[in-house]
Amino acid sequence: MVTISARYAGRNKCDLTHPEGPTLRTDAPRDIGGDASGFSPTDLVASGLAACILTTMAMYANRHGIELAGATATVEKHMSQPPAQRRIARLPVVVTLPAAIEPEMRQRLERVAHTCPVHASLHPDTEAPIEFRYV
Repeated sequence: MVTISARYAGRNKCDLTHPEGPTLRTDAPRDIGGDASGFSPTDLVASGLAACILTTMAMYANRHGIELAGATATVEKHMSQPPAQRRIARLPVVVTLPAAIEPEMRQRLERVAHTCPVHASLHPDTEAPIEFRYV
């Protein structure tokens, strides 16, 4: 268990503290009254998804002698549109991996990507397709 503390800092910002010491500040997006000086809470969900996919794949790759250094993931965050309740509606992710990865291992890595804890934790109504590119 990890307990992360959040403290409201005023002006739509929160300071988050991890028990190991790292901190970060969130801010609301401009369209809802923030000044976008930091990641919004929903940006952190999107970022967490991309990082979790890469980390989960890298852990598997490390166990199988595959080098993923330089692999990237980009995620687009699409919010629902009014009159629907404001929520994350879609998080498409593009993962770019080294072309040298063998086809059999590509299939395994792609399967592993879909098992990352953040992807598994998303609400079923949140679309989170993953596209894989090998360059």
